[in-house]
Amino acid sequence: MVKRLFVLLFLAAAVPAVARAQTADWQKKWDETLAAARKEGKVVVAGPPDTEVRQTLPAAFEARYGIKMEYLSARGTDQGIKLRREREAGIYAIDAVLAGIQTTSSVLYGEKMLAPLKPQLILPEVTEDKYWRRGNMWFLDPEEQYVLRLFNTVREAVMINTQQVKPGDLRNFSDLLDPKWKGKIAVLDMTRSGTGSNQAAMMEGQFGQAFVDKLLVDQQPVVSTSRRQLTDWTARGTYPISIGAEDGEIERLQAQGLPVDTIYSLDDMPGSVSGGNVLSLMDKAPNPNAARVFVNWMASKEGVEIYGRALKMVPARSDIAAEKFMPAEAIPKQDVKYFDTYDWNFTVTTKGDVRRRMKDLSKAQ
Repeated sequence: MVKRLFVLLFLAAAVPAVARAQTADWQKKWDETLAAARKEGKVVVAGPPDTEVRQTLPAAFEARYGIKMEYLSARGTDQGIKLRREREAGIYAIDAVLAGIQTTSSVLYGEKMLAPLKPQLILPEVTEDKYWRRGNMWFLDPEEQYVLRLFNTVREAVMINTQQVKPGDLRNFSDLLDPKWKGKIAVLDMTRSGTGSNQAAMMEGQFGQAFVDKLLVDQQPVVSTSRRQLTDWTARGTYPISIGAEDGEIERLQAQGLPVDTIYSLDDMPGSVSGGNVLSLMDKAPNPNAARVFVNWMASKEGVEIYGRALKMVPARSDIAAEKFMPAEAIPKQDVKYFDTYDWNFTVTTKGDVRRRMKDLSKAQ
């Protein structure tokens, strides 16, 4: 009994000591990284061309750490092309990337441009499981090292003009094939990587190839390469139904009195989720310490919330109240099984196959 008591007392004394050592370890590593990052002076980040992101993200990062962020904005596809050309020329100018899963998986990861991200994460508010809704950090790649998912948002099925599409007109996805909607649907270009091909792959995965062919051929939809254009068309009633519009704009448009609404789920489709822009770290980063600071901050509460508010995405972190800036329909419910458009296998196999088929289909018309 005495021996057992001695062991328990020893362990009780040892646990705080271990905790203090762990705290000192990460804090020392962080302080050293931050000091080296400030000497480098800047971090170069490639991300989406959203105005609010371009304005808020660099400003918040610099205010927090005193390190300048050079933010290079472009569509994911264009970013991939640019990075590939730079690599071929031996240029390594980018530290970290925020991009969609298609560009990240096929170009950045697929062409071995990335460095392992997970070992660079230092802050306890990033590495500790309790801060993530799924119980741990959400790495998407097979090794669970390179591609970190920061968001999980229920995406719209369609955007509608409420003056032309009445309640009950769309109860099932198959209702889109009703002849009365022929020539009245607008879709994002499904031959290009990104949201458009994601939508095509999701529809084909859930409803089959014949459904997609009928929608894109028989219904004669107009195709756009711009989500903003789709949104404007629907708001004005030019095309009362759109697939792939800017779902994050719906509240702003409604506040302006425009007759638009978003349908998140239909009777035959409970909904799909998207990861928005994922975070990855480039290999041979020109500012390695500033890059490490950035990825830690980007995955922290502050970074994720700023980005989520700007692009209207639901954080995958558990310490951010998404209901304060996102509609309830966009927040995943625990009892609903959603179609995950950011599933890795779905992305690297099905999406590519569907996109190639979409190109063949468009040429045949």
